[in-house]
Amino acid sequence: MAQKDEATEAAAAAAPASQNGEEDLDDLADPEKLKELIELPPFEIVKGERLPVNFFKFQFRNVEYSSGRNKTFLCYVVEVQSKGGQVQASRGYLEDEHAAAHAEEAFFNTVLPAFDPALRYNVTWYVSSSPCAACADRIIKTLGKTKNLRLLILVGRLFMWEEPEIQAALRKLKEAGCRLRIMKPQDFEYVWQNFVEQEEGESKAFEPWEDIQENFLYYEEKLADVLK
Repeated sequence: MAQKDEATEAAAAAAPASQNGEEDLDDLADPEKLKELIELPPFEIVKGERLPVNFFKFQFRNVEYSSGRNKTFLCYVVEVQSKGGQVQASRGYLEDEHAAAHAEEAFFNTVLPAFDPALRYNVTWYVSSSPCAACADRIIKTLGKTKNLRLLILVGRLFMWEEPEIQAALRKLKEAGCRLRIMKPQDFEYVWQNFVEQEEGESKAFEPWEDIQENFLYYEEKLADVLK
């Protein structure tokens, strides 16, 4: 019995915190899932070019209550411009799973760990939810010391936006020069076309969910209230 308790505690420590600030402990009652949680590597960032369809449909959906959505998916476009005007572009996505670093911080650690002062960087993020306070602080520090970086963050949902700490962090992001806005239905379609796995030789059209426009307007209003 003591061994089971210790295993449960270990899995709870390894399990990621959910986006709404609560831990999802449902899997701890299942011995197989408990074993799976314990055996997962403690530090892992998932990277790729296109994410699975079911991940997009669940994690990016702009619902008001994000219960169970305990990961952050970050799709990025990086445009690097030289003094001669030549532009090199790259894209991909990051997913934080059982990770020490959230996806936003992982981007600066793995995708753009260094900046050449002779180049200009235009970076666009499409993120399933807005940054937490710690990630916002990392972004602000990076923007402060990297004057040749412009960052636009488009978010599907606002993360814990009612918390004063989060509201202050979002305002500081704006003050630091970061452009932050809520994803419109057209932005979800862009992510679908450019970052989601498609059947080989066949590209399926994006099918917006029923409340996508309503939820966009809801979050747009909340963000405007926070940033004013």
